[in-house]
Amino acid sequence: MEKTAGMSTKATPSVDASSASAGPTVRCPTCSGPSLFAPANRFRPFCSERCYQIDLGAWANEEFRVPAPMPPEDSPFGDPRTEP
Repeated sequence: MEKTAGMSTKATPSVDASSASAGPTVRCPTCSGPSLFAPANRFRPFCSERCYQIDLGAWANEEFRVPAPMPPEDSPFGDPRTEP
């Protein structure tokens, strides 16, 4: 990592270089870059805290949704306790 006057010019990696070969590498779901999938990477399956936070924000903004089954056309809508 490069440093200039005490400030880092690159993003802080989530894994140090010595543990980079300690497990399989997978594709980061956010940026598609390489990510170490091992306990040494505390943000796995993401490559960095930045990618982790981007994904968390997308879930918080409800950009990802779990599909719910649609009720049949002739099914009454409303309180599920009233349905047989």
